[in-house]
Amino acid sequence: MSELNELYQDTILEHNKNPRNFREIEGADKEADGNNPLCGDALRVYVKMDGDTVADVAFKGSGCAISKASASMMTQAVRGKSREEADLLFDEFHKMVTGGLDVESEENQLGRLKIFAGVLEFPARVKCASLSWHTLNAALHDEVEISTE
Repeated sequence: MSELNELYQDTILEHNKNPRNFREIEGADKEADGNNPLCGDALRVYVKMDGDTVADVAFKGSGCAISKASASMMTQAVRGKSREEADLLFDEFHKMVTGGLDVESEENQLGRLKIFAGVLEFPARVKCASLSWHTLNAALHDEVEISTE
């Protein structure tokens, strides 16, 4: 197993076992529900804004290890970012997992999220990795529900 694949698996397992920001936010400014019927993933994303800044973000729900790990890392990545910066991360993450961004050769802001580049090798798992991101994007743009059917 390559070092990158091992890191990917270790990261997924760690964030699945101990997800960060796995909670509700009382008085959240924005919320959205996400569903991936193919895998059975279902989650709700909570966002508390301070002006144009994501002051707090969290999620609750159930899903596969990839879905939960992606949501966990997403909450860490967007906290403290402006809505515009969160939109950029969403766009880059989505492009990465769908093959539209080569994270090794193209400039990006993904940092540790690059670990999910490997999901591209498993097309059925792309929706698992991107569900929380689509749900966050929906919440930030005042949509209340997203489905990856």
